Amino acid sequence: MYDLRSLRDLLPAIRDQLGSRGADVAWEEVEKLLQDRRDRTAQVEALRHQLKKGSDEVARLKRAKQPAEETVVAMRALRDNIAIQEEHLRAIEGELEEHALRIPNLPHDTVPQGTDASQNVEIRRWGEPPSFGFPPKPHWEIGESLGILDFKRAGKIAGTRFSMTLGAGAQLERALTSLMLDMHLHKHGYTEVLPPYLVNREAMIGTGQLPKFEHDLFHLRDDEYLLIPTAEVPVTNMYRDEILPDTALPIRHVASTPCFRREAGSYGQDTRGLIRLHQFHKVELVAFTTPEESYSELERLTNAAEAILQTLELPYRVVSLCRGDLGFATAKTYDLEVWIPSQQAYREISSCSNFETFQARRANIRFRPQGGKPAYLHTLNGSGVAVGRTTVAILENCQQDDGSVIIPTALRRYMNGVERIASNPAP
Repeated sequence: MYDLRSLRDLLPAIRDQLGSRGADVAWEEVEKLLQDRRDRTAQVEALRHQLKKGSDEVARLKRAKQPAEETVVAMRALRDNIAIQEEHLRAIEGELEEHALRIPNLPHDTVPQGTDASQNVEIRRWGEPPSFGFPPKPHWEIGESLGILDFKRAGKIAGTRFSMTLGAGAQLERALTSLMLDMHLHKHGYTEVLPPYLVNREAMIGTGQLPKFEHDLFHLRDDEYLLIPTAEVPVTNMYRDEILPDTALPIRHVASTPCFRREAGSYGQDTRGLIRLHQFHKVELVAFTTPEESYSELERLTNAAEAILQTLELPYRVVSLCRGDLGFATAKTYDLEVWIPSQQAYREISSCSNFETFQARRANIRFRPQGGKPAYLHTLNGSGVAVGRTTVAILENCQQDDGSVIIPTALRRYMNGVERIASNPAP
């Protein structure tokens, strides 16, 4: 979110820095509105100055016991005109704010140049992709043959892009959630939050989903509520319109929630399996910190998400998103991509981002430095990690030639000692 002063003073620089990321911003309209605001502001200020002089003249006339009625009438008309002009100014500023909400965040200087995902920069890899003595199966075939995934019945209940896990599959997702929460709570120092799954429009505006991504969200028909696309929304908005003491920072929260996404524009992509669904579960990490510490916090948060994949012994890589692939609200993002054998490719399982002051401005979240004035803090978040996609990675990387799946060692205590999911077809 940009304040109107920043837009007035820095519009050409902002437009240049955003490049193709700002392609759908109505720059010419913004420029016109900024000029209209300048002109209208100057007009209002001139009228106020005229009013002050007139008021002083009325006072002088009254002190001199001279007729002042004509000047008083003129000043009343002037006040009415000022009120009209101020109303016009507020309307212009309202339009400008609507446009400002649609302008993406500026990329950090360390973000790689590039126009799309093919130009993202690999930072590191962990683990070796497994070798199989047989053609690896996709996770949906594995899950259906084991009787732990049922897409047909989920479709009957809800429609396409929904799934249903059964038996050991449901237990696996619950175990993954427990392991992730325990690690983030006890090893990484996050505080757990169980937030609402329905939020108001102000919350979605605060984190950047609205107004730009209206069509990606699920709305309630009769109420002004929306289903959360990620726990980032309610957890970040916990501190909306608050000023936090600097001694409270950093604040680190973790939340496990269902996520709901319309996946508008994704038709034809990942139509089978668990990769791209309308409903899925995710463990989310959210942090609030000072501007000076936010990039070290980004590394810490990313390492916390990586630790989950390392504990599960899942091969992955970390990539830094280039400027053309950055999300709308982020200043810098690392994607964690886990190896998917059936696709012979790494696929995203977590995005870890620093938003700098972008969300804090929209949600009005500030901190007070000792002895200083309130300032906007920096917000960060990342998946720690997506539960469904972790299930995909386990089913595919740990599959055996007899169709069974080995449970990662660290996960077994969360599954009552189960070491392997063997074939048990559902009826």
